[in-house]
Amino acid sequence: MEQHILSITQVNEYIRAKMDSDPLLGSVAVRGEISNYKMYPSGHHYFTLKDEGGALKCVMFKNSALRLRFRPENGMKVIAMGKISVFPRDGAYQLYCSAMAMDGIGDLHAAFEQLKAKLAGEGLFDPAHKKPLPKYPGVIGIITSSAGAAVHDMLRILRKRYPLSKVRLFPVRVQGVEAPPEIVGAIRYANRFQLADLLIVGRGGGSIEDLWAFNDERVARAIYDSEIPIISAVGHEPDVTISDYVADLRAATPSNAAELGVPDQQALRQVLDGCCDTMATSMTRQIKAGRQHLKALSDSPALKSPTAYLEQRRQNVLLVKNRLVSAQTQNLERKRRQFVEQTAKLDAMSPLKVLTRGYAMAQKKDGTVLRSVSQVEIADEIAITVGDGKVSAMVTDVKENA
Repeated sequence: MEQHILSITQVNEYIRAKMDSDPLLGSVAVRGEISNYKMYPSGHHYFTLKDEGGALKCVMFKNSALRLRFRPENGMKVIAMGKISVFPRDGAYQLYCSAMAMDGIGDLHAAFEQLKAKLAGEGLFDPAHKKPLPKYPGVIGIITSSAGAAVHDMLRILRKRYPLSKVRLFPVRVQGVEAPPEIVGAIRYANRFQLADLLIVGRGGGSIEDLWAFNDERVARAIYDSEIPIISAVGHEPDVTISDYVADLRAATPSNAAELGVPDQQALRQVLDGCCDTMATSMTRQIKAGRQHLKALSDSPALKSPTAYLEQRRQNVLLVKNRLVSAQTQNLERKRRQFVEQTAKLDAMSPLKVLTRGYAMAQKKDGTVLRSVSQVEIADEIAITVGDGKVSAMVTDVKENA
């Protein structure tokens, strides 16, 4: 019997046909740990699933990968769904993965934690970046669904608490694949044209899938880039989204966001009433003080009897004048006595006074006073001063005391 010879391609195609016809391999879920994970520019994902007994090559094409809620990583335990078939070119079988979920935790939770860690590492949650809310916002922008109950609750509370502010509604879808781009567009539109002093971004409660638009990275970055302060108001109090971490303020509910965004008009009225009372009390006190001052002026002698007031002032001026003249006279007399005393002292110490008592003063021609015989020689001319004049003389003899 002649043996039928097959080509490699025919063998691989035959095996693939057999595997494709097997219902078990046509829809299978495989649990394992990811390794050798690679994502190519084409958008296709290639990796290996392994456990303690073996390994299985896997591929996830771009269209399936776009539906992933989380980013696969090496070492991650997952459950991969798809079909097992042969790749004819290599003659190797592999899992053609159409979906993937985290093993033990939901893929949404994994995606949330991954994005949270990524954005926290980039500083998007840093408190230093948080902008203060305006104290008295003139225009409040609400980015939410126009059909939800949340917007009506916020409008009711805003009208009740602070009717002075205007409200602009930016209607967007808040769930589904179209929601993130619409939310991002509304935030950027409000910033571009400065349409509000404060933005409230959020929606009412729901499941994690319903709230997922507010865990979108695009929405988080739009909130971070907003120049207008943003309050995140998503779901109920236990619900926490990425938007809550990035926003300038997180509100527990949409209604709470409306309360946090504006002051309470009742509290403002109380403050204003207190200010009015304080101003009235201050004004009353000033008026009373003014009246007392006016009464004091009207009771003054200058207004009651100007002539008598002027006469009194004239007498006061005259009294001051007499005191000044007396003080000046006494001062001059004191100075005169001091002058006489000083003159007497100077006169007593004057050399001329000594000369009147019979003494004389001898001087050389240059005016030097002679105090010793050594200062002159025979034939020197000297001047002798006596009490009533001077005598010129010539030295004829010089003798020193023995």
